[in-house]
Amino acid sequence: MSSAPTHRRWSLAGDLNGFFGLVVDNLAVMAFLATVLVGLFKFPADIVFTRMFPGTALGVLVGDLIYTWMAVRLARRSGRDDVTAMPLGIDTPTTVGLALLVLGPAFVRFKQGGLDEHAAAIATWHLGMAAMIVMGLLKLVLSFAGEWVNRVVPRAGLLGSIAGIALMLIGFLPIVELLRVPVVGFVGLGIVLYAIVAKGPLPGRIPGVLAAFLVGLALYYSLGPLGLAGPGYHAPGALTLRFALPAPSLGFIDGLGATVPYLPLILPFGLLMVIGGINVTESARAAGDDYRTRDILLTEAFSTLVAGVCGGVAQTTPYIGQPAYKKMGARAGYTLLTAVFVGLGGIFGYISNLVELVPLAVLAPILVFVSIEITAQAFDATPRRHAAAVVFSFFPAIARMLAIKLGDPSYVSPEHFAQLLTSTDQGMPELGVIVALGNGFIITSMIWAGFVAALVDRRTGAAIITLTAGAVLTLFGVIHSVEPGGGLYLPWQLSGVGRTLALQFAAGYTALAAVIALLSLQREPGAAA
Repeated sequence: MSSAPTHRRWSLAGDLNGFFGLVVDNLAVMAFLATVLVGLFKFPADIVFTRMFPGTALGVLVGDLIYTWMAVRLARRSGRDDVTAMPLGIDTPTTVGLALLVLGPAFVRFKQGGLDEHAAAIATWHLGMAAMIVMGLLKLVLSFAGEWVNRVVPRAGLLGSIAGIALMLIGFLPIVELLRVPVVGFVGLGIVLYAIVAKGPLPGRIPGVLAAFLVGLALYYSLGPLGLAGPGYHAPGALTLRFALPAPSLGFIDGLGATVPYLPLILPFGLLMVIGGINVTESARAAGDDYRTRDILLTEAFSTLVAGVCGGVAQTTPYIGQPAYKKMGARAGYTLLTAVFVGLGGIFGYISNLVELVPLAVLAPILVFVSIEITAQAFDATPRRHAAAVVFSFFPAIARMLAIKLGDPSYVSPEHFAQLLTSTDQGMPELGVIVALGNGFIITSMIWAGFVAALVDRRTGAAIITLTAGAVLTLFGVIHSVEPGGGLYLPWQLSGVGRTLALQFAAGYTALAAVIALLSLQREPGAAA
């Protein structure tokens, strides 16, 4: 029987390093959420800071407190004093995706439907809450079947689809923001690449994320007032004290109906977090901390549900990098500190004040690094023979980014979308094809990567089934939707060029499945007659 550890479990320096790193990660995600909604879509800031932030921060508080308790319990049970808690925070890919692809476009459409700005913002907030409930319930159910999901869905499809989000949404957009203030952005990015990617030493063993954050902030506010930071510098406005309790609310019930058109995005977001939870638990186990996978998954599901019920619009997840926090010397204290700081920050409003004070040019390098890490992991964690499948899965995400930049109907009007679907002498309209390819891009990426991976592994039956699924999902708009904003529909309800586009896409999948079936009848070279 193991005796209780005689050494202290609280490593002050290591826990402080872990705390700063974890807090900055969460702050960066919340800042990007606010920047997208308030800056890009002109969403009322008060709704973001006093309705969305408190509930989102509460999810972090609950999840990190549970993970802290799990670490203490494991330390006591194992008789070790070097157990490191699992880090939990706001998930970057799905928060960015939800802001850009669901919340922002929904806000625009609510206004186009006749609601005033405030009413549209409240409806959007309720939609975000409902999305959290849907994802939380999905994660809760899959917590008991995570291993089965991991076997059924090819890893190339799961990681490739999230890597596409990382490159196009988490990486590309922050790169643009970074270059708006090049001196600040390049220096911050350089520090992150030097300290974290290249493993270069920093004075005082300060974490690379924290160093980039502090140096970027110092450059921005020292060079900006002197006119040396370029036109991208903007002096901060007056700060407002905001106190808002994340009280339970039934507002998500009003938003459940509005989630239906967005289910092709929302459901894969929840699925990806389950797979990610399995992977990070295995990573922690390899580092010496044997957490139970189901406990990790149930915690993230529960904290996401708590956030959704209390007004949150961003789901929580265990972060990749538990071994890195262990190397910092972090134990159970850093998640406890993060829980208190982020949770209270959402209630008393200082998180929103920090978001207002810290420009995106300072936080963008961190997001760029996250995109690099996620994309690299997609290749590292999949068999080398599936590299082509991972690359192939990027194309739908590229189409989605092009659609956003070229005039996605989610951001403009349905009339503009109709123009995109106008036939040309050269065949189907190019922009219409791009938009259709980008709609439902997460599931499309999974299908494309799964198909290629099955081909590589000579699993012809799996390849044909995957293509058939693609054809069926296309007919109902789950992927390649020809509706404004990527909505679902019944195939017989379509007409005109939209109907032609949907049927041609579905026919393409079906024809390819037939060709693969015929080719599979050929004998392998060298096979006996």
